[in-house]
Amino acid sequence: MLINTKKYLQVVEDIKKQIKTAQQRAILNANTELIALYWNIGKSINKHKTWGGKFIQNLARDIKSSFPNQRGFSTRNLQYMAQFASIYNNLEFTQQPVAQLPWRHHIVLMNRVKNNNERKWYIARTIENGWSSNALDMQIDRNLYARQAIADKTTNFKDRLPTPQSDLAQQTMKDPYIFDFVEYNKGMAEREVENALVAHITKFLLELGNGFSFVGSQYHLEIDGEDFYVDMLF
Repeated sequence: MLINTKKYLQVVEDIKKQIKTAQQRAILNANTELIALYWNIGKSINKHKTWGGKFIQNLARDIKSSFPNQRGFSTRNLQYMAQFASIYNNLEFTQQPVAQLPWRHHIVLMNRVKNNNERKWYIARTIENGWSSNALDMQIDRNLYARQAIADKTTNFKDRLPTPQSDLAQQTMKDPYIFDFVEYNKGMAEREVENALVAHITKFLLELGNGFSFVGSQYHLEIDGEDFYVDMLF
């Protein structure tokens, strides 16, 4: 007998949510365990770094011999583990957001970001926005930290918005915004700029930041019997 009552369907939805939550936790825990393993290996490497450069090469070879089907223990990756353990010098980081990032994200951060505060900021934004490692790399390349976190932004948000909305709006703003994915030509008409932005809407939304969704271009609004058209509505 098929049950399709409203109460039954709600029970099904609740169970599905529980399953998805459990799956997400399992993935997160697995990642945390992997990050902790890499940290411990890196700590061991650093402890015996007086053995010289050949130590890591020999270690990579012996691990591969014992675990032939296991990936992630190349000489280069072991070097990253040693660097990782040097940056985070105690295991308490496993309780922090840093442990939530996949290893590839950490490699991007280690290669691209040397400042500790900047690294923490990118970690928080990556988790908040769900950036892939490629998206993180692009945001670092576009110097998002300098444009959004520490830029001297002139706004009237504190005068016009209540706290904490004014603080959130201030943090969201960037100075300057970068739309270099649009090929600009001298004398380019406003509509041409609009069409170019729509054509690259994914990159445009990524540059705007978290919390925006694109509704449409030339969006029709009728106010007091008059027609208005918004160039781009978000």
